[in-house]
Amino acid sequence: MNKPVDPSVDGFIRYRIDLAYDGTNYWGFAAQKKHRTVQGELLKALTTVFGKSKTAFDMRVAGRTDAGVHATGQVIHIDLTQKQLKRLGRTVGMMGSLNDLLPQDIRIYSVSEAPAGFDARYSASYRRYRYVIADKLAPKNPLLARSTLWIKHELDLVQMQASALGLIGLHDYASFCRPKLGATTIREVRELTVKRNPDAGNVIEVEILADAFCHNMVRAIVGALIAAGEGKTTPDGVIKRLEKRSRIGSFKVQPPHGLTLIEVGYPADDKLAAQAEMAKNLRTLDEAED
Repeated sequence: MNKPVDPSVDGFIRYRIDLAYDGTNYWGFAAQKKHRTVQGELLKALTTVFGKSKTAFDMRVAGRTDAGVHATGQVIHIDLTQKQLKRLGRTVGMMGSLNDLLPQDIRIYSVSEAPAGFDARYSASYRRYRYVIADKLAPKNPLLARSTLWIKHELDLVQMQASALGLIGLHDYASFCRPKLGATTIREVRELTVKRNPDAGNVIEVEILADAFCHNMVRAIVGALIAAGEGKTTPDGVIKRLEKRSRIGSFKVQPPHGLTLIEVGYPADDKLAAQAEMAKNLRTLDEAED
């Protein structure tokens, strides 16, 4: 259970850390014993600055990105005791000290004392991802190859946009998620747009905003939209697949490197704790169908 942030009682201070990373060389965010991860690098830097922590600084992340997925708007929180903070000397130097120790493909750009009730994961009210595709109408920029999916043929943007409309709302996205024991696949997609960006080399940008995402959900949805853009399915076909609530025979999960977590949203400070409690409640199909 998440503990309330009260330094005078609990003897720790919670910090919000905003960061970005190129996920190419990492096996996702979450720490793993045999693989290099973003969290692993963060923990090494934190340990150097503050000493060892039996609880891994109680770190929690807003969006647990998969291997190869990038982030420009990731958020974590850590809990530090006064004893740990004394090793640093001053809180204002935390960002610089950590960045000096982190590899160049991970950058912290904000460190702040978190307001009461803040939880990087559970207090979040939405996450926004962007998937970038360079099709036949977009010149292939080698400098962006690590964050862009290259497709040789032209995609039909109208069919992709029409298919996207059918996926917006509160639904069971089991057809677009890798199932996880004891977890729900009910999510609320609030925005899903498909557009060309002439200022970024005419690439196609798929942006999706939801309260939360289940495993592989964004990349599977992008797979459905690409299939529509290729003429392999229709907007009605995408809706029918959504209604089946099964991954069997569903659309291809697209490669991770085109995906970036670009934003995490939080409510006003006085609503952070309530949002965290609400997020911990398991949704049911009845709620989605009401």
